[in-house]
Amino acid sequence: QVQPVESGGGSVQAGGSLRLSCTASENILSSACVAWFRRAPGQGREGIARMNFGDGTTSYADSVKGRFTISQDNAEMTVYLQMNSLRPEDTGRYYCAADTQACYTWNFRGYDYWGQGTQVTVSS
Repeated sequence: QVQPVESGGGSVQAGGSLRLSCTASENILSSACVAWFRRAPGQGREGIARMNFGDGTTSYADSVKGRFTISQDNAEMTVYLQMNSLRPEDTGRYYCAADTQACYTWNFRGYDYWGQGTQVTVSS
């Protein structure tokens, strides 16, 4: 069973960058896919980036396309989310989710394993 663990959150000014990391007690890369979700205050979970390890495909929500990049490091057994040009509306708690099957959905119910999240705060 994969138990994701997120790190790398923090506070940053608008226009700044952060890099989130997702690891697991088991190798996170042993899952079929990993996705990043976020929850802004008072809102539901929003899927923002996902990667399928089998074919290497990635997908991004329109809200982050061109600013965020999901990547993997096989040696570090880590999935990263590089976040550039951050905006105040990117503020929220960011979660790493994994599944044993390839994922092609932004529906959070499609992911079996979740981390506890890491907080990102972007000030204007």
